[in-house]
This record gives sequence, structure tokens and C-alpha cells, in this order.
Amino acid sequence: MDAYDEDSGGRDAAEPATHASGQAPDPAPPAPPAPPRTGVAALSPRYQVGAALAVAVVAVGVCAHLLMVFLSVAPPNTVSKQHGKAVEEWVYPEFEQNWKLFAPNPLQQNIAVQVRAEVRMKEGDVRTTGWTDLSAQDGAAIDHNPLPSHTEQNELRRAWDFFAATHGTDNRPLGLRGSLSEQYLRRLVVMRLYRTDPTSRAGVIERVQVRSSTTNVQPPAWSHERVPDKPVYRELPWWTVTADEAAGGVR
Repeated sequence: MDAYDEDSGGRDAAEPATHASGQAPDPAPPAPPAPPRTGVAALSPRYQVGAALAVAVVAVGVCAHLLMVFLSVAPPNTVSKQHGKAVEEWVYPEFEQNWKLFAPNPLQQNIAVQVRAEVRMKEGDVRTTGWTDLSAQDGAAIDHNPLPSHTEQNELRRAWDFFAATHGTDNRPLGLRGSLSEQYLRRLVVMRLYRTDPTSRAGVIERVQVRSSTTNVQPPAWSHERVPDKPVYRELPWWTVTADEAAGGVR
């Protein structure tokens, strides 16, 4: 009996268990494979560290920019007084804020910026171009465009506002930013002429002259108000184009 029991126990241990029907059970299904890594997790540890540092640098830069813009529009305080020059150099002219839209009396005039140039042609003669309406070009690009670019909407307008705010009616600068606004506006109009004016593209621009054309927005038909409808021009003196600009450095 003992020998039989030992032998039978040995066979039972070696043989697989069976169901009541006498068949062996199905083997356990294999574990599903781990999903593949995507995004930053798919990078090696070294590149993950690099990506984290890049995100941190961008985040710090965005926070610093927002802080500078906030200080430029905030009431005078200790920080803005101590670091006012650094704030101005960062904000002006590209990031200057303008709140005229929310003024009690919004702007009621259309101001167009126009430019003409003296161009030295390849033959050696100098030609003066006609007036090019840069604002009209931007307006044509914006019309019927559901997503106009920021430059088409604001670049030229903000450049002229910056110039007008830093110059008197005699076109003389009122402060230290006057020369900066002149340089910014001049480089902008030279770049636009090289891009759109056939005469300028065929030669080298030596001098440019900018003017503004201001026209009153006409009141609605039901209003009894009457305003002049003729444009008023403000012509600036001729500006000599610097060597790097004349060579096409701003195209």
C-alpha cells in the first residue's frame, strides 16, 4: 500500500491537472505588451534633460517678457523707476502697448503712411519714385482675410504712432527715443519699397521721404455732423538711407 501510494503520488505530481471531462485546461494568456513611449518619454535620458532645459528657458523668457510689458504700462513704482531704461529698451518699439481703443473718444481718423524714394539706377542716373501708399497695401491684404497677420495689421501703424509720439509738429525729436523711432520707420519703409516697388528693386535706394495722409471718418447718414473730407498731409524731410540698408540688408 505504501509503495502504491508513493508511486501514485509521483505520477499525480508529474501529470498535469485535468478538467472533469478529462481535458487539460487552457494555458494562461500572455501579458499584453507595454504601449510604446511617445513624446519626451521616448527620448533617451540625455535628450530628456535637454528638452526639460529648453522648456525651462522658454518659460523663463516668456515670464520675463510679460513682466517687462507689465512694468511698461503699470503706474510708476520702485521697480519701474529703478529699471526704467531696461524696460524701455526691451518694450519699444515692437511691444509698445496702446490703449486708445478704450478711450472715451476713440480715434475718428484714417491715417495712411506713404513713401517715395530717390533710387540710383544701374546706369548711374537717379530716379524719384511716385508716392507708394503702404497703408493701402496692408488694407488690401487684410480685406476678406479671416486670419490677417500681425505685421499687416499693426507693424506700419505702430511705427508711425511711435514716430508721432516722439516728435513735435516740426518733425523734431522730443526725447532720446526720437532717433530710434526715425531709424525704425526708415528701415521699415525701405524694406517695403525693396519688396514692392519695381523701380527700387531695379536700383539702390539713396533717400526716402515719408508722409502721412489723415482723413476724417465721415459721420453716419442720420447724423447732422459735418466734417472735412479732404486729406491732410504731413510730410517729413528726406532721410538718407544708410549703407547697410541701401545694400539690401533689410530686405
